[in-house]
Amino acid sequence: MTARLFPDDPQFAHASEELFVRTLRDQLPDDAVLFCNVRLSDGQQDREADVVVAWPGVGVAVVEVKGGHVTLQRGEWRQGGDGTDHVIHPVDQAVACKYLLCGYLADHPRWSAGRPRTAHLVALPATTLASDFMAPGLARWMAIDTTDVPHAAARIRAALEKVRDEPDPPTAEDVEALVDCLAGTAIPQQHLLAQLAEREAACDLLTRDQAKVLDLLADFPRVEIRGGAGSGKTWLAVEKARRLAADGQRVAVMCYSRGLAEFLKRRVETLPKRQRPAYVGTFHNLGIGWGVEPGSDDDSGYWEEFLPAAMVSLAAELPEGERFDAIVVDEGQDFAQSWWDAVLAALRDPGTGSLYVFSDEGQRIFARQGRPTVDLMPIPLNENLRNTKQIAGTFSSLAPEQMKIRGSSGVPVRFVQCPTEDAVGAADDVADELLDDGWPPESVALLTTHRRHPVQVERQAEGQDAYWATYWQDDDVFYGHVLGFKGLERPAVVLAVNGFRDEARAKEMLYVALSRARDLLVVCGDLELIRRVGGPAVAQRLSSKEGDGRGR
Repeated sequence: MTARLFPDDPQFAHASEELFVRTLRDQLPDDAVLFCNVRLSDGQQDREADVVVAWPGVGVAVVEVKGGHVTLQRGEWRQGGDGTDHVIHPVDQAVACKYLLCGYLADHPRWSAGRPRTAHLVALPATTLASDFMAPGLARWMAIDTTDVPHAAARIRAALEKVRDEPDPPTAEDVEALVDCLAGTAIPQQHLLAQLAEREAACDLLTRDQAKVLDLLADFPRVEIRGGAGSGKTWLAVEKARRLAADGQRVAVMCYSRGLAEFLKRRVETLPKRQRPAYVGTFHNLGIGWGVEPGSDDDSGYWEEFLPAAMVSLAAELPEGERFDAIVVDEGQDFAQSWWDAVLAALRDPGTGSLYVFSDEGQRIFARQGRPTVDLMPIPLNENLRNTKQIAGTFSSLAPEQMKIRGSSGVPVRFVQCPTEDAVGAADDVADELLDDGWPPESVALLTTHRRHPVQVERQAEGQDAYWATYWQDDDVFYGHVLGFKGLERPAVVLAVNGFRDEARAKEMLYVALSRARDLLVVCGDLELIRRVGGPAVAQRLSSKEGDGRGR
């Protein structure tokens, strides 16, 4: 992991400045934060700090960065060359920004930690300084030249440890407060709806960029697209189905989860009629629609053996017009081995018909194991697009493959420490707080990892169709279980880690659970349980933001 960077795509005057920032970011630990181009003012002067480093347990460094050729001649700093150089004041700028930053924090209503340990430095990433260099206001240990860039973070740490008469360095909680003060990551209540809409639009634009994958695969009929959580697989599945239908093919889109199936149906209904697939729903409902008698939800033999075998037999008797030219499977890792023969049998030409499978092996949270019975071209997706950087960073260690995190920066992931048996109650309290803070109910989901929330139990008693209809209603929070929420997302998710039915699959379940939130994630539960099933990296990411048992 690398330090967080604000803004996501800062602007630089010189290539050497950008290289310095990128290199420094990679050197800093993941609990540090790097700010670029911070505007500061006290009413009398306006300044811009090139770089501010906030490092828990170390300090806050204000770094003035001057790229290109820099010289010091007769006490005068100059930048440029070939007759185009000009006077600069890097030391004065660094000192002024340091004091402006301290004054800004002292007056900020959300900063209560007092003055943090601070130091100012000057970075000259394209200039080499002599080993005995010294200038007024800038000792050699306060300067970073081109030879120092490979270990710039160590130079900054040493400078912060060397400054005298400075207070204690900031804690991890102080650094998060500094993010709030400088980057404005907290969503103001009055702008919440607009912010959510803007973030959703940004996610959708990033996801649409993935369409280039389908452009490259247009001539390949059998493909498996593998991608981690947040990679936009479901959007691609619908887009591939749309393109196939628009080409005049009879297309089926299928998955295992009822909730995801309903989501896919509603997404497809927004398409022009000639671009809609002929069938959208669960694998099992396809067979029931062919005439297989419905079975009990508790009869695994029916779902795993009887129904798929019956589908194979019935498919052979179907009229040509009722079978499909192409089939798109979303969340393919959920399919049992016995289902794939039925999938192929549903094709007009089982030997050559198009089959597109979208899967994530890290989300294989059911005990059944299965793989397609035909050769598929594997295509990896290695970018997370739909989660904020903070959320994606929380579950990145659980993903089967390392992913590049491209989502926007957001609020820190919150963690509420509580006994496992109290996780649902704590999650209820958090959900109530979000509603009180102005979050619209339809943007919030409360998920459990073991026993279902009482509200979910009550709603499912009215039938699965009535229950899943509440996912699209805007009058209340959606209550669900992680197993049923695969492939779905909410802007805000409150996760109650209330135990696991099978700890052998708990790691995969935790991966799914943490990745369902797009903008805000609050986790309620026992940190030791999370560490045991998810590993130390997940626990560390959560505990670094741990509150007082009520979250932050």
